Amino acid sequence: MNWNSLKIFLTIATSGSLSAAAKTLGVNHSTVFRQLNSYEKELGGRLFERLSHGYDLTPMGEELLVFAKTIADSFDNLERHIVGNDIQPKGVVKITAPNNIVYRYLSRYLADFYRLYPEIQIELLASNQEFNMTNRQADIAVRATPSPPEHLVGRQLCTIKWSVYGSKAYKHALRLPRNLEELLNHRLVGATGTMRSLPAFIWLEKNVQPQIHIRCDDLVAMSYVAESGQGLAFLPNDQQRPGIKKLFTFEPGESSNLWLLTHPDLRNVERIKLIMQHLTTAFSEEKGF
Repeated sequence: MNWNSLKIFLTIATSGSLSAAAKTLGVNHSTVFRQLNSYEKELGGRLFERLSHGYDLTPMGEELLVFAKTIADSFDNLERHIVGNDIQPKGVVKITAPNNIVYRYLSRYLADFYRLYPEIQIELLASNQEFNMTNRQADIAVRATPSPPEHLVGRQLCTIKWSVYGSKAYKHALRLPRNLEELLNHRLVGATGTMRSLPAFIWLEKNVQPQIHIRCDDLVAMSYVAESGQGLAFLPNDQQRPGIKKLFTFEPGESSNLWLLTHPDLRNVERIKLIMQHLTTAFSEEKGF
């Protein structure tokens, strides 16, 4: 049985569509379609029902999925074990972090790192999406979370408070608010999508929902909406920049703990260890939080 065919099957089963699987695998749609059809012909049965909303597993596909996951886990464990024996300061390291952390912090920190270790190649994945670190979609993750996943190891880098931000372009009132009591009648930037589950936006929905005039599903987008004068934004302090002004600390938003995480099998890999040490030092010296 061809492992590449099994890998394509797994990716389609996980993503639910050919286009999403093709994007994950870095190939075109027709390649995935052709290889799936060839694999089904080889096995003598259909693995998926082709439906308008996507690809659903057939009973045969569901049975294969159980075995395929076991095989994939074995390959992942083997790869991490082999990589874990790497003691040279060279090779590729994939780092995932929220957009703003990549733009404002990692870009600076890693420029210094590259001058020290030019043979270590960095791949930056700027996203709030949770990448699978078991199969090495990412080697290192920078994440704001109160409690990191138990299957990962790392350290807390810092604590980031939340504040209310506005800009000179905001003309809705004669004076910008200095505390929560003065928020009455001001236009606010709210959240949509998964962002609504954060403590700051739960508080907004509960206490000042009628004052929300625009919503975003991304903190960077909120900061630029605030800069354009459309409303006041509730943001973690890592979003500070010249275009917006911190008005006051937003205590109900709670603080965000920023973590640097990796898989236990990779923590002694020399290139992983060097980057984690470098980022820990760089964040500890950062004054912007």
